[in-house]
Amino acid sequence: MTKTYSIADLHGRHDLLVAAIARIEEGNHSAGTVVFTGDYVDRGPASRQIIETLMDGPQTPGWKWICLRGNHEEIMMAGCLGMLHWWLPNGGGATLMSYGAKAGEDAVAATARVPLEHIEWMRDLPVMHNDGKRLFVHAGVEAGVPLDQQDEQKNTWMLYPDGAEDGYAFGGVDLHVVHGHHQHEEGPMLFAGRSNFDTLAWYTGRLVVGVFDDDVPGGPVSTIEIKGPHIEDMRRPA
Repeated sequence: MTKTYSIADLHGRHDLLVAAIARIEEGNHSAGTVVFTGDYVDRGPASRQIIETLMDGPQTPGWKWICLRGNHEEIMMAGCLGMLHWWLPNGGGATLMSYGAKAGEDAVAATARVPLEHIEWMRDLPVMHNDGKRLFVHAGVEAGVPLDQQDEQKNTWMLYPDGAEDGYAFGGVDLHVVHGHHQHEEGPMLFAGRSNFDTLAWYTGRLVVGVFDDDVPGGPVSTIEIKGPHIEDMRRPA
């Protein structure tokens, strides 16, 4: 049995990323696939470190990482092109500080600290990953629209109505949708057709990883819970 693992909405919590990968690899010595569903940056303290780790890829042989684009990668790219009025109120300040920006530094000048290769990496990320049984995406999938005609902005920004059971079924294709984006501190939110793994981890320190059997369609067969410090504890002076 091979497995796929999903990690959602890290938002600058590199500590949770490192802990999650360690737990995943310790528990599965046959290797597998990890799908990151986007929102690696903003709000938490270590966005740069997350991007660098994901760009480097898995360090253990046999593992495959798939990184998808979230709406905060899109916000960051826009911010680095000058749309700071949009980026900074959405956690961009913390991201710039992870690149070495100082308090009081001109924000426009600080964007020059972001390497071009980081922007290009985010730009080139896919929006969806279809493994034949599940569809991984940051925010959601439009019902009744062929996958090759989906609106990428909706895939990275849409919100499912609370309690919606929707998966993706169209033209003979029936896929369980795995996503984040819509934060539920008490999550993950697991439904018949979709699984939402955004647990507000950047703030609470609680990240939940979905574990999927590659041979069995549908939702997760189990989860892995990672506990780290609350963001307020991280902000207190030592």
